[in-house]
Amino acid sequence: MNGEHAALSHSRTKGIALVLTGSILWGVSGTVAQYLFQQQHFNVEWLTVVRLLLSGILLLGLAYRKEKQRIWAVWKDKTDGLNLVLFGILGMLSVQYTYFAAIQHGNAATATVLQYLAPALITCYVAIRSKRLPTVKELIAVFLAIIGTFFLVTHGDIHSLSISGWALFWGLSSAFALAFYTLHPHKLLAKWGAAIVVGWGMLIGGLGLSLIHPPWKFEGQWSVSAYAAVIFIVLFGTLTAFYCYLESLKYLTASETSLIACAEPLSAAFLSVIWLHVTFGISEWLGTCCILSTIMILSIKEKKLK
Repeated sequence: MNGEHAALSHSRTKGIALVLTGSILWGVSGTVAQYLFQQQHFNVEWLTVVRLLLSGILLLGLAYRKEKQRIWAVWKDKTDGLNLVLFGILGMLSVQYTYFAAIQHGNAATATVLQYLAPALITCYVAIRSKRLPTVKELIAVFLAIIGTFFLVTHGDIHSLSISGWALFWGLSSAFALAFYTLHPHKLLAKWGAAIVVGWGMLIGGLGLSLIHPPWKFEGQWSVSAYAAVIFIVLFGTLTAFYCYLESLKYLTASETSLIACAEPLSAAFLSVIWLHVTFGISEWLGTCCILSTIMILSIKEKKLK
């Protein structure tokens, strides 16, 4: 029993370390992307397509070293292949593009917090699909998500927006995309593993966007810091972060992973304020706390049901 307990504790510690690493890298990469968009005038489409293509190729290369020919086997099953394409376009590409667009039109802190409305959206979806009314705790969580969004985007004044309409649109779109990204690939991950699913998802998303915006169509200003920023976003903010997050699901429940992943919006907010001097006042922090508290409430609820 002691051996089993120690192994379980080790696995849990590993899962927490993975999701914390991935979440913080996501948050930092969002702020780095804001620097590229707003100070180096990079194009959202270019950064998204390059990020996905390079990370997808690198991750599939790493997967091949371990899995060998198994990385191609996913395409032998038509259902798995179709689900992988849907994940690549509607999940991976959508969550990347909408998030970057929200950053370009607003800032990394607000974009990341708005993206974390996804758990509330997932709760509503599950309730509708299960044909049941939301529980009291679910209703409280959704209410807090709405209140949090109100404070985050209006400064508490119903007659004005503190961010642009496009920043709000892309931020909310990012939340819907993250909800799909979270819900869709569970069977694929269980069958094929994170490296293969995420690698193909990134490559498919990148190839899909390439049809609209080829990677050689570049806009922006290159500098030493810009090169370093792109390398960081590809290697750490995408490849490492996505892999760590999905790999953590092997060791933690989805609710625990979502709860610990709150490190992402917090790291994005702090870094945006300190590095890029983004104004983040009392209303924004209040809105952030409300939205993140929804994840805590939903996580506690799920644990009690087990």
